[in-house]
Amino acid sequence: MKLRALLFDLDGTLADTDRLHEQAWLEGLARYGIQGDHHFYQTQISGGLNPEIVARLLPQLSQAQGAAFLEQKEARFRELASEVQPLPGLKALWDWAQSQGLRQALVSNAPRENAHYLLKRLGLMFDPIVLSEDLPAGKPDPLPYQTALQHLNLAPQEALAFEDSPSGVRSAVGAGIPTVALTTGHPPEALAQAGAFLCIPDYTDPRLWDWLRALG
Repeated sequence: MKLRALLFDLDGTLADTDRLHEQAWLEGLARYGIQGDHHFYQTQISGGLNPEIVARLLPQLSQAQGAAFLEQKEARFRELASEVQPLPGLKALWDWAQSQGLRQALVSNAPRENAHYLLKRLGLMFDPIVLSEDLPAGKPDPLPYQTALQHLNLAPQEALAFEDSPSGVRSAVGAGIPTVALTTGHPPEALAQAGAFLCIPDYTDPRLWDWLRALG
C-alpha cells in the first residue's frame, strides 16, 4: 500500500524531552521520600499515563491531591522545556512529508497543556491531534493509534508511526502500523522487542531515508 500519513508521538519523538520529564518527576517524587534514578524513571514512569503513575507510586494521595501533584509536575516540566528544540532532521522529514502530500497526526499520552505548549515551541501543527486523556484508554493500548487512523480514514499499512518508548511502540504496532523508534530514552533492544522495525537516534539516520525512498 502507498504511504499516506506519518503519525508522531510527542515527548522523546519530536524533541528530546524525556530527560526533562525525568527531572520533573524525580523532583516531585523526592518530596514524598521516593528517591528515583534513571532506571526507575524508565521502568516505572516513561511512556505511562499520569493518573495511573500517581495512583501506583503515591497511593496515599487523594484524587484531588494527585491532580495537584500532576499540575505542579507538568508546570515544572514546561519551565524546564522553555528552550526545547526539535530533534535533528525533523524539519527535513516534515518538509519531505509535505512535498509528498502526506498527512501528519500527533498521537500522545501528554496532557493537553503540555502538548500545545511543546507544539508552539517547535512551530508544528498537526491534524488530527489525538490525546489519550480524551479516550477510554491510552498507550500501550492501541486505541490512540486506531483513533488517529479513523480520523484519517486510513488503513494501518498506509501510515508510519514514530515512537520513543516500548509502551508507545506497542500501541502503534498493536494498531497494525509499521513503527520506527527513536532511541532518545530507551535502548534499541527494548524498542525492537516491543515491535519497532527500525531504531534510529534521530531523523538524520540514512536508514530511515533509504526506507522512505524505497517506497518509491
